[in-house]
Amino acid sequence: MYGYEICKYVSTLSDGDIAITEGALYPALHKLETDGLLSVEIEKIQNRNRKYYSLTKLGGVEVVSRIEALEQFLSSLNKVLNPKLI
Repeated sequence: MYGYEICKYVSTLSDGDIAITEGALYPALHKLETDGLLSVEIEKIQNRNRKYYSLTKLGGVEVVSRIEALEQFLSSLNKVLNPKLI
């Protein structure tokens, strides 16, 4: 996906609850690309270059790792906020 498409996709998936601005997204995309987590393909669309971003293999591994860490954090937070459920 390209940047604007990512912003719209996140908004749609979250029913508008999460709005990512392009100004916040592009620096993050550039950092992920620099870290080797994203690959970029450039296509010329109507005389403009459009960057399409996709996860690298390393990026996919990192996603799984971060999701696992987030799930563990949410589980721990739930224990603190709802001690009767333990």
